[in-house]
Amino acid sequence: MALSIERRTEGDVVILSLTGRATIGPDTDRLNEALRRELSEGTRRLVVNLTAVVQVDSSGLATLVRSFVSMGREGGVMRLVIPPGRVREVFDVLQLTGEMSGMPDEGSALDSFR
Repeated sequence: MALSIERRTEGDVVILSLTGRATIGPDTDRLNEALRRELSEGTRRLVVNLTAVVQVDSSGLATLVRSFVSMGREGGVMRLVIPPGRVREVFDVLQLTGEMSGMPDEGSALDSFR
């Protein structure tokens, strides 16, 4: 299942909803491009919703971590929506859930900006 990315806004927050696999190759390339575009276009409040992601590998994680750090360096804030399940287990094992502002649902992520 190829990765698809839907972009929408809620006030001044950009939401990228991912569906499919965030794994090495074209999927991670697409994700990296989308995240870089947001940063270069001046997005400073970003939610990346991983609710419909079925698999993430080290390449997908590296892309998300790199973008998280870059967003912070540019004065922005990035939140991840990581609901319970296999993808959350990967983030938890690597102790990234807390470090990367992992939220259980999109509403919580949006509320965190208020």
